[in-house]
Amino acid sequence: MTVRRLGAIAAAVMATTTLVTACGGDDNAGGGNGGGSKVQLALVAYSTPQAAFEDVIKAFQQTPEGRNITFTQSYGASGDQSRAVANGLKADIVEFSLETDITRLVKAGIVAPDWNSGPSKGILTKSVVVIGTRKGNPKGIKTWDDLVKPGVEVITPNPFTSGGARWNLLAGYGAKSNKGADQAAGLAYLDALLKNVPVQDDSGRKSLQTFTGGKGDAIITYENEAIFAQQNNQEIDYTVPDSTLQIENPVAVTKNSAHPQEAAAFLTYLYSNEAQTIFAKNGYRPVADGVTGFDWPAPPQLFTIQDLGGWDKLTADFFDSTTGKVAEIERKLGVATEK
Repeated sequence: MTVRRLGAIAAAVMATTTLVTACGGDDNAGGGNGGGSKVQLALVAYSTPQAAFEDVIKAFQQTPEGRNITFTQSYGASGDQSRAVANGLKADIVEFSLETDITRLVKAGIVAPDWNSGPSKGILTKSVVVIGTRKGNPKGIKTWDDLVKPGVEVITPNPFTSGGARWNLLAGYGAKSNKGADQAAGLAYLDALLKNVPVQDDSGRKSLQTFTGGKGDAIITYENEAIFAQQNNQEIDYTVPDSTLQIENPVAVTKNSAHPQEAAAFLTYLYSNEAQTIFAKNGYRPVADGVTGFDWPAPPQLFTIQDLGGWDKLTADFFDSTTGKVAEIERKLGVATEK
C-alpha cells in the first residue's frame, strides 16, 4: 500500500451544492464564437470537481473558441444533479461521478446514446479509492480490515445520493470479495463497515467537510479529494490500499443544448493537454496522453467496475432502493435509501 501525508483544508471548504457564474472576455472582443457574440453555457456537475472546473473554464475563455462564452455552474451530489437535469434543470454539459447518472439522461432523451463512443469512452477523469486518516494515523488504519475493527468510526456518504459513496463501498466490496468472486464475503464486509459509519452525508464533498471538521477516525474517499485536502492545508494522512477500485468520471453534452457548437467546443477542450493538466493539478488522474510531471501510485491489485460486473448489474443488485443488497443493509441501520 502507498501512504501519503496531507497537509489541511483552508478554513472554508467550498459548499457542496453551489451555483456560480463564470464570465468571459469583453463584449467587443473578436475571434472565436462568431466574432464576438456572447453565449452562456450551463455546466451541471457532481460536487468534487468545482475547483478544477473553475480553473479549466478560465483557461478555456482565453482560447479563440471560448473567448466569448460564459458559464453558469451547478455542483452537488451526483445522483441529485442527474435527477435535477432529468426533471428540467438546464444543462449544456454534464459531468457526474457515475456512468449511470449519464445513462439516466440517455433514457430521458437528454443525452445522445453514443455519448461514450469516443476514444476515452466518455470518461473525463480517473482516480482511485483511498483511506484517509488523522495526521500521524493514531489508530494505525491502513487496510480495509482496519476499517471494520471495533471502535473505529469511518466517514463515507450515503450511496443513494452520492456517486462517491458507491465507488467507496464497491472498492471495499471488491477488495474483500476477490473482485466479486465471493459475494457473501463482500456483503459481510459491507455490513460490518457500514455499522462503523456514524453519519452518511449526501455527497463526497460534505463527507470531507465532516471529517476535516473532526468527526471520525478514517474517511473513504477519492484520491483527488485527499489531494484537495492536502492542497488546502488539512493535516491528515491517506493510504492507497493495495487492492482498490479505479474511479472513472463521465462527461457529456446534452442533445437539447441551445448552443451545441459551443458546448461541443468546450467538451473537446476538456480533453486537451492544457485542461487535463489542470485536472491533474487538482488531483485527478488524466485520461489524455502527454500529461507529465505527476507521480501517481500504482496499486498492485487495482480493479475496475467492469471487473465487478458493470454498472447496470451492480446498480440493480446493490443499489436498487427497494431490492438492492446495500439498501437492505442500510435499512437495518435506519439509513434512508429513497432517491
